[in-house]
Amino acid sequence: MRIVFMGTPDFAVPTLVEIVGAGHEVVAAYSRAPAQAGRRGLELVPSPVHRTAERLGIPVLTPATLRGAEAAQTFAAHEADVAVVVAYGRILPQDILDLPRLGCLNLHASLLPRWRGAAPIQRAIMAGDAETGVAVMKMEAGLDTGPVGLVERVAIGADMTAGELHDRLMVVGGDLMGRALAALERGALSFAPQPAEGVTYAAKIDKAETRIDWGKPAQAVHDHLRGLSPFPGAWFEFEGARVKVLRSTRAAGSGSPGTVLDEALTIACGEGAVRLVEVQKAGSRAMAAQDFLRGTDLVAGTVLA
Repeated sequence: MRIVFMGTPDFAVPTLVEIVGAGHEVVAAYSRAPAQAGRRGLELVPSPVHRTAERLGIPVLTPATLRGAEAAQTFAAHEADVAVVVAYGRILPQDILDLPRLGCLNLHASLLPRWRGAAPIQRAIMAGDAETGVAVMKMEAGLDTGPVGLVERVAIGADMTAGELHDRLMVVGGDLMGRALAALERGALSFAPQPAEGVTYAAKIDKAETRIDWGKPAQAVHDHLRGLSPFPGAWFEFEGARVKVLRSTRAAGSGSPGTVLDEALTIACGEGAVRLVEVQKAGSRAMAAQDFLRGTDLVAGTVLA
């Protein structure tokens, strides 16, 4: 099939590679424009999808918008059978959605209708969900409201971080989209409307919610820590500096919330305790908690802010 691929971050790359490997003709790749990077922000760095598409010999387009007659004419000229959209980062207007002969398919990192929206991986972990997954959805104008064709479920481990779940889902998602396109090509892909019940929204992570609230129960604190790891990172303050927690686990113990209980960096919560396993002080590399403790005066009895 003739396919237009639309995606930007690392999460989308396995799907693009899967599509090309299956023998489909990817006639164009749409991605967000190169972003400023480097120490002074002077270097323009193409997105992961942009770099991968160029390596595969696929023409890349980075329009600032998809609205307007010119954008629609450019898109129509691809004469695509289907568009595949994975974390593209731009809203597709209806005139674009209507152009591919077989519609536009989106790979979404949740079990729709749970966790529609921008941050489904983080929100699933932060909510303490035991499982999530990926879904292939036929796109419509609403936010992740389209009918679903295929779903693959993935268990969320007790200590799994958002980064680990991201890496698992992007591989599973590439395979799922490959199977969906194969079924679509032979006319065997059917779509079911999303149920009206169970709808939740995965709002974008706000900086204001990244500070750790030790007053919450240990399970909620643990889910918060791993749901924000590695980015943007949940943090506490010690000696005037922010310390991100990249990995934690549930632990035995109790005490006043925020109190360091032992030399293994076990911290009391509103109910129960968590043990910090990996941390990162501002301006430093990530390190095991024991290595972090060797260079600090963080002793049992200290109360973290």
